[in-house]
Amino acid sequence: MATAIGAASWLVGKVLNKLSDDLVSAYVASSELGLNYDLINTNLLYMQGLLHASQNKDVSSDHGLHGLLEKLAKKADEAEDALDELHYFIIQDQLDGTREAAPDLGDGLRGYALHGRHAARHTIGNWFPCFCCSRTQDADFAAGNPHNVTKSDSGNDGGCVAKLKFDRVAMSNKIKSVIEGIHNLCDPVSDLLNKIPNNSTVVTIKRSPTGSTVSQDKLFGRSVIFEKTVNALTGGTYQTETLSVLPIIGPGGMGKTTFTQHLYNDKRVEGHFTVKVWVCVSTDFDVLKLTRQILSCIPAVEEEKYKCTIETASLDQLQKSIAERLKSKRFLIVLDDIWKCNSEADWKNLLSPFTKGESKGNTVIVTTRFPSIAQMVETTDPIELGGLEPNDFFTLFESCIFDRSKLPGNYKDDLIDVAKDIARKLKGSPLAANTVGRLLRKNLSREYWMEILEKNEWSNTKNDDDIMPSLKISYDYLPFYLKKCFSYCSLFPEDYKFHNSEITHFWMTVGIVDSSRQNDKNYLEELVGNGFLIKGDNSGQYYVMHDLFHELSRNVSSQECFNICNLSFRADDIPKSIRHLSITIKNVYDEHFVEEMGKLRSVIDIANLRSLMIFELHDVRIANILEDTFENIKGLRVLFIAMKTQQSLPNNFSNLIHLQYLKISSPYGLEITLPSTLSRLYHLKFLDLRDCWGIEKLPKDFSRLVYLRHFHSSKELQSNIPEVGKMKHLEELKEFCVKKENVGFELKELGELSGLGGELSIYNLERVRSKGEASDAKLKNKTNLKELRLVWSKAERQPIDDDVLDGLHPPNNIRVLGIINHGGTTAPSWLCGDISIKKLESLHLEGVSWSTLPSFEQLSNLSKVTFSNIVGMRLFGPGVGGVTERSFTHLKEIVFEDMPELVEWLGGPSSHMFARLESIRINHCPFLCSFPFLECSDVFTKLCTLDIWNCPGLSLFPLMPHTSTLTYVCMKNDGSELFYNGDKLSINGYTRPLAFHIMDKVEHMEICGVSHVTLSDLQKLKSLSSIYLERCDDVFSTELDDTVLLHSVQNIHIIELQITGELFSKALRIFPALSNLKIGECRNLGLLPVEDGRLSDLRVLQSFDGYKCGKLFSQWPMGEVGGGGHAINPFPTCLKELSIWSEPSMQSMGLLSNLTSLTCLCLIDCSELTIDGFNPLITVNLKKLIVQNEEGISIAGDLLSEIARSKLMRAGSFQLEVLYVDSISAVLTAPICSHLAATLHKLQFSFDQSATTFTEEQERALLLLTALQHLAFYGCKNLQSLPRGLRGLSSLKRLVIESCKKILSLPPKEGLPTSLEDLVVFYCSPEVTEQAKKLKEADTWFSVSIINLEVDEDV
Repeated sequence: MATAIGAASWLVGKVLNKLSDDLVSAYVASSELGLNYDLINTNLLYMQGLLHASQNKDVSSDHGLHGLLEKLAKKADEAEDALDELHYFIIQDQLDGTREAAPDLGDGLRGYALHGRHAARHTIGNWFPCFCCSRTQDADFAAGNPHNVTKSDSGNDGGCVAKLKFDRVAMSNKIKSVIEGIHNLCDPVSDLLNKIPNNSTVVTIKRSPTGSTVSQDKLFGRSVIFEKTVNALTGGTYQTETLSVLPIIGPGGMGKTTFTQHLYNDKRVEGHFTVKVWVCVSTDFDVLKLTRQILSCIPAVEEEKYKCTIETASLDQLQKSIAERLKSKRFLIVLDDIWKCNSEADWKNLLSPFTKGESKGNTVIVTTRFPSIAQMVETTDPIELGGLEPNDFFTLFESCIFDRSKLPGNYKDDLIDVAKDIARKLKGSPLAANTVGRLLRKNLSREYWMEILEKNEWSNTKNDDDIMPSLKISYDYLPFYLKKCFSYCSLFPEDYKFHNSEITHFWMTVGIVDSSRQNDKNYLEELVGNGFLIKGDNSGQYYVMHDLFHELSRNVSSQECFNICNLSFRADDIPKSIRHLSITIKNVYDEHFVEEMGKLRSVIDIANLRSLMIFELHDVRIANILEDTFENIKGLRVLFIAMKTQQSLPNNFSNLIHLQYLKISSPYGLEITLPSTLSRLYHLKFLDLRDCWGIEKLPKDFSRLVYLRHFHSSKELQSNIPEVGKMKHLEELKEFCVKKENVGFELKELGELSGLGGELSIYNLERVRSKGEASDAKLKNKTNLKELRLVWSKAERQPIDDDVLDGLHPPNNIRVLGIINHGGTTAPSWLCGDISIKKLESLHLEGVSWSTLPSFEQLSNLSKVTFSNIVGMRLFGPGVGGVTERSFTHLKEIVFEDMPELVEWLGGPSSHMFARLESIRINHCPFLCSFPFLECSDVFTKLCTLDIWNCPGLSLFPLMPHTSTLTYVCMKNDGSELFYNGDKLSINGYTRPLAFHIMDKVEHMEICGVSHVTLSDLQKLKSLSSIYLERCDDVFSTELDDTVLLHSVQNIHIIELQITGELFSKALRIFPALSNLKIGECRNLGLLPVEDGRLSDLRVLQSFDGYKCGKLFSQWPMGEVGGGGHAINPFPTCLKELSIWSEPSMQSMGLLSNLTSLTCLCLIDCSELTIDGFNPLITVNLKKLIVQNEEGISIAGDLLSEIARSKLMRAGSFQLEVLYVDSISAVLTAPICSHLAATLHKLQFSFDQSATTFTEEQERALLLLTALQHLAFYGCKNLQSLPRGLRGLSSLKRLVIESCKKILSLPPKEGLPTSLEDLVVFYCSPEVTEQAKKLKEADTWFSVSIINLEVDEDV
């Protein structure tokens, strides 16, 4: 009921917002409607106030109120539509200078005259809606219907855009009806709300208490973080602190309490802490109550000075008693499941007695769902518990299903695959494992489990300890506006990246967020703070939602929003009340989908949908279905749609007069033309074309979108809006180009846009002739503007009036300013005289030749400065230009780019003006020979980034990095390169000393062409996991003894090393954890068949890649060496992936005879390879197999024949998903294809020189591959035709033909599979290339990529 009251209040607020428009309210108040506007407005405000006041009261038993609220919501929707429609025609009047929708003012004669003229039409029975217009403007004019449309002056390419005709009588009747309807409900609703007792119970959230006793004997997964936490608690960094607070955070059901129980009861923890206390806090954060609970758990001491009666003592007495009892004891306190803390003061008050002790290493562990609480209480980095790793989760999941029972006999054959599919959906949530485990335990049949999987049955569970009820408690705890924000996220696909502007604009459009107060709160951050979203990256550019929360959002919004996300949806399951619909199905198609979409029109009110969001690009079949389904839609506020042609838009697009948010996407390389009728969608506030790649121009009368606030598109489109000054509500315009030859591109257009904010770049300023013309932009008045770039063209060098730049005065609060290629000799007075832009934080000067530079001392807030191509600047530093010792007091970043005259940057050890610098970038300064960092690097203690490119005079660098603060270094000079970003270190010819001891976080290391790096240096990189070595032979030449071990290294790639087999065997001992090894072009390297130091000793090696060495297996001619129990092989049996290419020493498949764990095997261009010694068992686990020679004898046929003869296929042990071979005839046989049918997804035939056509047997065999999705023919030089039966490959999505020049024809479109999405034709015959182009022209929905020797195109 609280939600219903909140929704009603919200909808009434939307109506009041519409009535707040002066012209709308004047029309409603006009005498022709005969309404008492003031009384109606007052009663609506009164009712809204009562609704707001009643949101937290428990009125769940008042069914009469609930019914009235439903009626009120419906009437409010109707009223909003009618008033919005009226407002549309008021805007149209303002644009066209007409008064069709003018209210009756004064004596009322005009209103009555208009009303009478419109009423006359109805006397002859011509009753029609307030407006009407056929589906396209061309149809309107062809029909010649004068009642439907009138002509407006502009359209694309000079055409006319149909103007919607206003019907005053219908509009007046509609508004009167809906306003009276909503007003008639005011009294009964207000009366019932007034009767709710003031002392009615506020709804509270009940949480089950928790205790320290372990509820789950085994802790599944999380072993690494568990051990790390135990070590931190008992012997780590916490031991130096009197009190540490460790938050453990994660969504509901992630196992925070279980994890903490295991910590609490760990023997090491028990032995370390003298006192342990566990308190379940839940939603009741009462400092006095919690203090009592904690004290009651702490053992008393002898002769207590502050002994008290816990139940009656004051907070002061309790805290003194706690401090006394804990004075010399080390303690651990767990505050489990904190849902709220009223203030930071309350938190500090609770902790105060725990900070008085004499011992160190005391810890408070806090578990919570809410990152905002963790942030408030933490003194150390929190532990964030997400989903379990897949393998750990599946082990837990099985234990939840079968409890302590044995696995049933049919589990591995019938159930395990379904269980794995369900587990993937649960995203590692332990509570979800328990919930679904209980469901599956009831019936161990495949049919029942499949039903659970397909219907997501766990989302319907009701018990308090089930996953959805647990998560819903978090939802119930949200304020109403955040509930609405969260619930509407259900319309977006799973794993969607929510960007602040997009989702906020969406919320504004549907009315959740008040557009006039959009900057008051960051709703996404509030949802993060409440644990419903997480930041997708460290920069906070986007946010993501856990899949289980996405499922919850669907549940709580089910009466308003519906997301069609799979083909099994049923239209009859969709509530009739749905107003927001999204379709997130991929490009798939079946008859069930067609049938259900057909039903949809009769189930929900399509015409009055508020949101339609189609996220995926669909082919012409599905597009036609969607077009038919949504043909009569008219009430949309939000439309997200993927386009391939203009027909992708709803038929009724031109009549979507309520539309406020339009987002269009299209595939790259496809040209899209926006409909000219777009410019008559006057209510449009947000237009997003960022993912619409093929739009080259806008409708000519685009500026009629006078309510548009945010236009997201390429800068080119933004700079080509004629008469943009008409769009007075526009809040961002990233680029404006002055065009004197075109009307509507003068600077005065910018002068009309007083609300512009964000960033703005103005180009072609050389075309501005006077200060007065420059002043017309009124830049100084645009106080919302944060960034401004003023750009003159280099190409059009003309005499510049210095006063022009004076006229381009930015707002005084501008933060970022760039002046580029100004050809004048004098700087503007507002920058180099009496500086008025003193809040400036970033200044970019490029291509200027001013006689004086700004007085940087006056720009005290400057944190970044960029100098690029400054004429005459030879020296920079104190005493030069506008720089003094008091300049740059807050400077953090400095950039010099393309400074051909700069010789020296001054500032020695005695100068500290640059000591605050965090970033230095110097690029393309050929004569610069000195800068302060070279002389006194120790002064630059805050430096984080050092970027030096093409500055040959800068070479004598100190020890790098000079401090641990410097975490990004990039230096490239004359073949010497050094790159370091904290995670990666790359050295190429750089010979200066390096501080390896500082770079202990480096995980990836690349060394090329240097000799001064040793293994002892690498041993200092404690986190090192990957090494790339190229042309650095000295790395392994010394120190190959037992004193050097690199335990953390898992991946090694060596290339062009002059290393012998003996030295390599010794080197292998250094890397006991080696998992992936890649060796290339090491001409002297031959793997030795020795007892110690061979590859087979690497017990964790997972993959090996060897190429172009020549002698790699020269001492292993027939595979294994030795015999019987002493036989040895080159590789360990644990190897999973093996790739050998261009290796003539690879002569026998016997080399691989022990590799029965292989999942991927690639043998490419091994010209001497035979199948001697081949063991078919190595293919048992293969998912990917590549066997091909561009030249020489193919072994693919013999290999597959051996596998077939081994009967492995018939045993169901051959599970290939990807197969690349050089022999068509080897694969296309019935025995092979029948066993590959269920699993093979990708098949490529490469370099088959013998195949010319396909035999009947091969055609039939190919059709057995029913799971095949990708088929490719590459370099088959003699192949003359494609298989005739391609259409029978019902799963095929991609067909590739490359370098098969004797193929002269393609099948017609009807000869290709209906499932085919992409056809790729590269370097084929002219005939095939031309046919591919025609296929594309015949069906614009069909993706065809073409490359030939003369033309490179993607169409």
